[in-house]
Amino acid sequence: MDFSIKPIEAKTGLAAVKTGCLAVGVFEDKKLTAAAKELDRKGAVTAALKSGDITGKAGSTLLLRGLDGVAAERVLLVGLGNDASVSEKNFLSAAQAAARAFSNLGASDGAIAFPFEEIKNRDVSSAVRGAVLAIRDANYRFDQTKSKKDPEKGGVKKVAFLTSAGAAAAAKTAVAQASAVANGIALTKDLGNLPSNICTPTYLAGVAKKLAKDFKFGVEVLDRKQIEALKMGSFLSVTKGSDEPPKFIVIKYNGGKPKDAPIVLVGKGITFDTGGISIKPSASMDEMKYDMCGAASVLGTFRALGELGLKLNVVGVIPTCENMPSGRASKPGDVVTSMSGQTIEILNTDAEGRLILCDALTYVERFKPAVVVDIATLTGACVTALGHHNTGLFTRHDEAHDALAEELLAAGKATGDTAWRMPIEDAYQEQLKSNFADMANIGGPPGGSITAACFLERYTKKYTWAHLDIAGTAWKSGAAKGATGRPVPLLTTFLINRANGK
Repeated sequence: MDFSIKPIEAKTGLAAVKTGCLAVGVFEDKKLTAAAKELDRKGAVTAALKSGDITGKAGSTLLLRGLDGVAAERVLLVGLGNDASVSEKNFLSAAQAAARAFSNLGASDGAIAFPFEEIKNRDVSSAVRGAVLAIRDANYRFDQTKSKKDPEKGGVKKVAFLTSAGAAAAAKTAVAQASAVANGIALTKDLGNLPSNICTPTYLAGVAKKLAKDFKFGVEVLDRKQIEALKMGSFLSVTKGSDEPPKFIVIKYNGGKPKDAPIVLVGKGITFDTGGISIKPSASMDEMKYDMCGAASVLGTFRALGELGLKLNVVGVIPTCENMPSGRASKPGDVVTSMSGQTIEILNTDAEGRLILCDALTYVERFKPAVVVDIATLTGACVTALGHHNTGLFTRHDEAHDALAEELLAAGKATGDTAWRMPIEDAYQEQLKSNFADMANIGGPPGGSITAACFLERYTKKYTWAHLDIAGTAWKSGAAKGATGRPVPLLTTFLINRANGK
């Protein structure tokens, strides 16, 4: 799908726009947007609303052909909901509805004239970015593992967003940024949706190497012997039961000045999680292929970085392995020594994500980072707390960490890839006490997502850090089963804002 910006000519207006299909918005209660009114020269649009052929409900559509005085071959009416204010949700529903309608047309090009400057809580740039991402999401397909590929969809392949002349420059930048982000999201979805017999730690390392080759990133992949030399005893305890070799991936984007401190993204890469000896119930265990979505989001963000060309330095760190039961696997009650020298009593082998992340969080100290953000499908408790709408955001509570939290929350709000800040307090640290080690790897059911974050926090004392628990937002179950690509929009927008000094 190709996207472009086309300023509306003041003299000729929308009626003169030549395109296979022109999409305009209509509201509930039979009200027209300014764009729809401009095309209603002979009353055809008003008549369609009065007849009840379209209600104006967000996401509803009606296709009209051959309107008198309109150069476009077709006009697509798209519902925007209540006209009091166009909400973000209704706007994105309308964009996705337009994408679905476009895909079934005999036209190869289309144009969208939504009220981009009237979307609640969005400026023109963020509205256009949202529309691009919504359209790309509606057109995403995964058929890599099918013997017969899904037939190539016809319809519109080129979409122009029609804006005022004054907004055109900002909208053009937004399209370029959104296209890069959409490519990153697509990579993240593809990696998440691949089965674990294909998407192994070695496969993820191969993807990192290909990205490095394509976009001139730096990359290093450490194998078991190198991981052992670093004394990552906590990471190694998770991979003991698997025949798949672990990998520790480091990928570097150097767009800033050589001495600029990098932003470090750390992604959990458990390519399949059985729970180990503390084995999970079999129902829905297939979804544990998604336990590497943190790693996938880091690679997807780097895919976007390769196109964005931001002036900052970013390092991605991905510890990746399987968590399997076998005669070699770690057992409940085992005590291991992390790279930091701190010892951990493993009370539950299914709390393995924190065991690989803690060594990665110690490793990143060598980069003297500006900030570190880890991304992990870490706890079912976060799903219980926040459902599937918000990612859990955890940081310490001080000036530097509050500022980082606000940056991440703002980036999420701007993209609809939202997060919600959760507490980290000393009172929760008490739950990690162990009689036999410096800490236990679980703190019991109460506040499970918080104690998991508290565990990670013990390894991040030397830099400013945030933890994103994406267990509820990285994938969908049921009929819509599949990876979502989150939080690539949040992360890339966070990086764009950093590069722009925001």
